[in-house]
Amino acid sequence: MTVNGSAPRRATLVLLALAGGLIAQAQDGGDSTHHEAPKGPDLPQVHGNFSMDAQYYNQDSAIGAVVPDQKMGINSWGNIQYTQGRFQAGFRYEVYEPALVGYPAGQPYTGSGIGYRYASYSINDLDVTVGNFFEQFGQGMVFRSYEERYLGVDNAMDGVRVKFKPHEGIYLKGFVGRQRLAFDDGFTNGVGIVRGFDGEVSLTELFPTEMASWSDKGRNLILGGSFVSKFQEDQDPLYELPENVGAWAGRANYISGRWNLYTEYAYKINDPNRSNHFIYKPGQGLLVNATYSTKGLGISAGAHAFDNMVYQSDRATSGLFNLNINYLPTLAKQHTYNLPATLYPYATQPNGEVSYQGEVFYKFKKGTPLGGKYGTKLAVNWCGAWSLDSTALPNDTVRYQGYTTNFFQRGERQYFSDFNVELRKKISDDWELALTYLNLVYDIEVVQVKAGEPVVYADMIILEGLHNFNDRNSLRFEVQHLRTNQDKGNWATALAELTFSPHWFVAVMDQYNYETFGATFNKNGEELEPERTHYPIGSVGYIRDGNRFTVNYGRQRAGIFCVGGVCRQVPASNGLTLSITSTF
Repeated sequence: MTVNGSAPRRATLVLLALAGGLIAQAQDGGDSTHHEAPKGPDLPQVHGNFSMDAQYYNQDSAIGAVVPDQKMGINSWGNIQYTQGRFQAGFRYEVYEPALVGYPAGQPYTGSGIGYRYASYSINDLDVTVGNFFEQFGQGMVFRSYEERYLGVDNAMDGVRVKFKPHEGIYLKGFVGRQRLAFDDGFTNGVGIVRGFDGEVSLTELFPTEMASWSDKGRNLILGGSFVSKFQEDQDPLYELPENVGAWAGRANYISGRWNLYTEYAYKINDPNRSNHFIYKPGQGLLVNATYSTKGLGISAGAHAFDNMVYQSDRATSGLFNLNINYLPTLAKQHTYNLPATLYPYATQPNGEVSYQGEVFYKFKKGTPLGGKYGTKLAVNWCGAWSLDSTALPNDTVRYQGYTTNFFQRGERQYFSDFNVELRKKISDDWELALTYLNLVYDIEVVQVKAGEPVVYADMIILEGLHNFNDRNSLRFEVQHLRTNQDKGNWATALAELTFSPHWFVAVMDQYNYETFGATFNKNGEELEPERTHYPIGSVGYIRDGNRFTVNYGRQRAGIFCVGGVCRQVPASNGLTLSITSTF
């Protein structure tokens, strides 16, 4: 659902006119042949960046790659930002003619136009922004507006935001507006109105004299609280739905020289929506994180529980990708290697999960038996996630609570487990190696919504190497292997990247899904012949100053692309891809 686009477009024209006039003024002021250039902190500045990804598609039935009606897709955007003193204005122009296949995961993007525009100023500790903005309260459990461009997430607010520091150590901010939903020759907003307020107090800043001993030892205690409310008219013929749905959160962060302890609790009043099947049960979430670090040693531990914490500004929106007011971080390690990052990444289950995480990092000193000449780095990480311990209420026709929960107690169903060990060592002036082992448990039926599929049990081993030929040229390689008897079976990946600094790099990669060593493959009790498929791809890149050009050609397998526990499906494709990024 969208609202009338005329209001955002009118505001866009006003902001463009304002920014355009200021940019012209800045350009005139910077012409040394006619004017004296401004001096001091009020010197006008114009900055920006540009990005484009274009792909030409080939038919490839072997991997399920389908050519769309338009054989070429393009995602492109450019940002312009003007700054003068305490004033700032900017906009982003976006082009999807058409969008790349599978992008984004939510409502479609099509056409070209203004996707983001704003103006802001600050004076006497007051900061005001009108137009679009991104913001976050605490860890985002009740509110996070953010952009992850390559993932396709953009729930930018469109409204007004005010930040104020009434006293040293006290930070206040509030906003009201609507969320970006889609793009159709310009951004379109969702129907719901979102309002929020957040306050934070830093005790060592507020009481510098009384807590001077804490400051001297690097200690601080930061306390914060948030309240967010969404409004949406009730037009449902069957249910009496709450039009105003509020959520609040409180948090505390203790910091010392070696310790960082953080906890946050959030509560959401009854919020019947499509995701929870229109039950009236309140939602709640609790997260606790602790880290300890000293020279050569780092330890972290975390736990969280989320219950019925889907919070969207349109209760009827389809899926969990659109109009999310809040953000529930995952505790799972964000892998960068291709196989664990794109085959079985974990996404937070907002309607109910309990998760735990722990990691130890240790550096063996140089000159010790395990450290050797250059030292040795060891990291051990584990994360697990389970369902909530809950009981369904099948005959609840009065309160419509849906189920009861023993909060922070895990249920019987395990969604995910990832145990990994990484050993990284420099073995000479020219060579560095890293060896990683992963053991994975992955409930693909829940996480990727693949009905009837068995739980995936996988082992992975990854070898990464870096060889520096000289100060300008280097070779990096990866060899990865994944073994499992479920899903698509075994995978092997090989990657080599040759860099000629400062301008050129060349890379080749092949992913091989050979399913099994044997002549047959057992899937769901049926013996099948393995479909052994290669996914080769080559890349050439050129970098000069703020410009980067990359050309890729080959196969891209279907998979999952995740950032911070938010994921989208990437379809299989075959073709030529051109990417350009530029900053100024």
